[in-house]
Amino acid sequence: MRGRKTTTGWKQKSYIIAAVIMLAAAFGMTGVYYSQQTKKQEAKLAKEQELLEKQEVAKEKQETQKKEQQAKLEEEAKQQTEAVSGIIQPQNNAQNSDFLDAPETVVEKEPVMQEVEPHFDAENIGWPLQGNVIMNYSMDQTVYFATLDQYKYNPAVIIQAEVNTPVEAVAAGKVTAVENNAETGATVTIDMGDGYSAVYGQLKEIAFQTGEKVTEGDVIGYVSEPTKYFSVEGANLYFALQKDGAPINPMEYLE
Repeated sequence: MRGRKTTTGWKQKSYIIAAVIMLAAAFGMTGVYYSQQTKKQEAKLAKEQELLEKQEVAKEKQETQKKEQQAKLEEEAKQQTEAVSGIIQPQNNAQNSDFLDAPETVVEKEPVMQEVEPHFDAENIGWPLQGNVIMNYSMDQTVYFATLDQYKYNPAVIIQAEVNTPVEAVAAGKVTAVENNAETGATVTIDMGDGYSAVYGQLKEIAFQTGEKVTEGDVIGYVSEPTKYFSVEGANLYFALQKDGAPINPMEYLE
């Protein structure tokens, strides 16, 4: 009986010792694991620090090279400026001995095109529009103006026409005036050259401005409603010719 109790006690002690050994082994392995992890972490941090230091060194080297390159460019620019601004000394050789005697290069200027003055062909000019002459030119005696109910001189021909009838230039020339007149309404004056001018009155929708050139047959405007000076006569074109500013008879020129 006593021997059996002794055997049982030894078994229990063996179990306890085995458990203690296992616990000690477990703690030992855990310590080794954490020790290895700590070393790995430290190695990683050291490697990252080394990489950062290399990057800093490379950056400083790049900045230094950049400054050196900039200084070199500035020095070259300075040397070029000094070379350009310096006085060229005469060379005592045959090649440059006649430098001052070299002929001057002459730059030919393009000829300035002068504006050609218009030339008026006084023979058989065309009509500005087709219509009946309801009041003829008369500067030697007065004629009757129905709207005004009075007799007066007439420096133009009054050609009957429908409103919106196109009015053509009787000859080429240059517009010298575009103005509104109480008697003739919107009026265009064209210099035809050689002292001759044509005056077109009772217009609307004028297509040209002062200073512009007109060719023969160009539509310079359209017949407008008559002014109050011609309300009885009705819509018409007021057409006058002048020579050196004085009125002349258009019927002697119209074809």
